[in-house]
Amino acid sequence: MAFSATRYITLSLLVIPPIFLAAFFLAQFPSPPEAIPIYPSLASLPKDFRSWSVYPEDFYDGGAYASFPFGKVRYWMIGPPNGQKIVLIHGLSIPALVWKDIAPQLAKNGFRVLLYDLYGRGYSDAPQRPYDASLYTTQLALLMQHVKWENAHIAGLSMGGGIAAAFAASFPNLCTNKIALIASAGVMESNDFSRTSKVMSSPLVMSVVSSNLARMYMQRLGSNNPSTNPIQEIVQIQSAHLPGYNYALASSLRDGPIRGLASSFAASAHRDILLIWGTDDRTVPYYYAARLQALLPNAKLLTVDGAMHDVTLSHPEIVGEALVSFFKSGNVKGARSAQSS
Repeated sequence: MAFSATRYITLSLLVIPPIFLAAFFLAQFPSPPEAIPIYPSLASLPKDFRSWSVYPEDFYDGGAYASFPFGKVRYWMIGPPNGQKIVLIHGLSIPALVWKDIAPQLAKNGFRVLLYDLYGRGYSDAPQRPYDASLYTTQLALLMQHVKWENAHIAGLSMGGGIAAAFAASFPNLCTNKIALIASAGVMESNDFSRTSKVMSSPLVMSVVSSNLARMYMQRLGSNNPSTNPIQEIVQIQSAHLPGYNYALASSLRDGPIRGLASSFAASAHRDILLIWGTDDRTVPYYYAARLQALLPNAKLLTVDGAMHDVTLSHPEIVGEALVSFFKSGNVKGARSAQSS
């Protein structure tokens, strides 16, 4: 027994000190986190580059920049200062240019309109971090604080609809009782994503398409085949010339407010909701309107026959008139609730 006890004590003296020593060195306080890379926006391109004629920095009146922790954000405020306040949130790939036919209608009808470019698009910087719902909702909350708006009506297009739902759930006091969702993402199923979208959102492909080599190839491709459509051209320019754009799109597809937001939509069940959808939408198919109506019992649906996902561009009069009527009175000609369908 004495021999065994001595043996164990000896082993302990031999083993325990190295363990404590190793633990001491391994438990050293970690280094401070590195700063998140922030990539530049369209503002970084030469002034004679064609992007400045397609989508100039002063495309809308009342433009300015706001500096936030994840980079600068470009925004515009149009319409009478004392008008009802509306925030317009664009979608995945096209910056605030997509509201070119809608925002002026709202301003002409007396609304004070706030437009802005989401992180990674247009004239807003591109932080290299996950483009999840929290990034987008915090961006808008900071922007509203910056312009000193206590609350506003919200209108979201495509992924912007998912952002609107997440924003209303996270910051309910910053929203009024009215939200408009146009061809809204947010509850999409994986099998509705195109194969291209799934491939592009993979981390491996994301790193490849964001590389300098890939962008050089896209720049050459774009210079040889410039688009005659300004919307397509600005997407092409961003993809080829902005180092953070492809990453922002890929991360948004993988991590962003495109799916998994059923609870966020349900949190606005008490609000007045207008849904606007095209019957021929192949990006966020028309049947998602019914899914949102199931989550939002007060929602009314305006169906635009024959319209595709770009309904704000193809049918601006219908969309603009519907938004004006909805935000002014709550009544929209032709809109139906789930109960009356």
